[in-house]
Amino acid sequence: MDIEIPVVWTQLSDRHRPGGEIYVGVHTPGSEVRERTRLIRDELERAGAKLVGAESQPPALLEQIHDPGLLDHLERGWRDWQASGLPDDPGQPRVTPYLFPHPELLAGEPLGVPSAAAARAGRFAYDTMTVIGEGTWEAARAGVDAAIVAAELAFGDSPRGAAYACVRPPGHHATRGGFGGSCYLNNSALAAARLREMTDARVAVIDVDAHHGNGTQAIFRADPEVLTGSVHVDPGAGWFPHYVGFARETGHGPGEGANRNLPLAPGTGDGRWLDAVGTLADWAVDGGARALVVALGVDAAAGDPESPLEVSSDGYRAAGERLGALGLPTAIVQEGGYDLSRLATLVRSFLEGFSSAR
Repeated sequence: MDIEIPVVWTQLSDRHRPGGEIYVGVHTPGSEVRERTRLIRDELERAGAKLVGAESQPPALLEQIHDPGLLDHLERGWRDWQASGLPDDPGQPRVTPYLFPHPELLAGEPLGVPSAAAARAGRFAYDTMTVIGEGTWEAARAGVDAAIVAAELAFGDSPRGAAYACVRPPGHHATRGGFGGSCYLNNSALAAARLREMTDARVAVIDVDAHHGNGTQAIFRADPEVLTGSVHVDPGAGWFPHYVGFARETGHGPGEGANRNLPLAPGTGDGRWLDAVGTLADWAVDGGARALVVALGVDAAAGDPESPLEVSSDGYRAAGERLGALGLPTAIVQEGGYDLSRLATLVRSFLEGFSSAR
């Protein structure tokens, strides 16, 4: 079937070329590569989808969600690294942290600003995997633009009341003032903030990526007007982000009850995964959501190298049908998915399911 949901796309996604990652001190090839969005775009074009260009958004929108210091670091980080000479000595071409301002390091003292670029690299990063290269800022910034345009289309004149942002790098692990998990800026959170502005009503983010959307949860932790729900592999079974993503996390202060996590055991397939997606869908509607962001990771699929879940292509189609049937204005934002042989067809399955239910 043809996909009638507009696809927001930007060539700037290609500019992020991390060149691998540092995992437990070892350089590995990494799986967040530029081919990901190219494959998805080509598949959706073959399915009849209309491509829409991303439009640059004002910086003030980003500051609604992210700390200005983080934005400045991401924008300047690579240039500062080059100026420091670190690409030549010791020979690291990308911004890679080695020191982090852990609370025990500070011991209650105010956080200072290091003069050395090598030390500044760890100020906002929370892992060593998420490095900054020459085009990282441009790609991450363009991903924000695409996600916001998708939100505007979903609330505007999209024929299905929905739009899909075909973006990389992903975003749902980025917090208000930190980045990691291959994420730099939180595209899904920014789409939610824009929908909240336009609807002046409660918005829900339903995250179906294989890994907990810790950044989105952290950003809206105390906000009762943005419901955040995530179905993901249990971090207690040894999966990223390890420290958070448990069912006991339900929000904070005025946001108590506005967050819901449904962790699943490794090996979980369509049945329990789809039940969890349905539970989050009902929870969002019962909670008064009038618009929706779907953080669409397809790395819960069987065979994905980054996840132990076993969801099928039919499972993704069914999830699309379930969420599409809610009838809410919906921005669908690409998150994870790293099996290049199946990535694009999994996204297509979800969007076809979503379209069929509208």
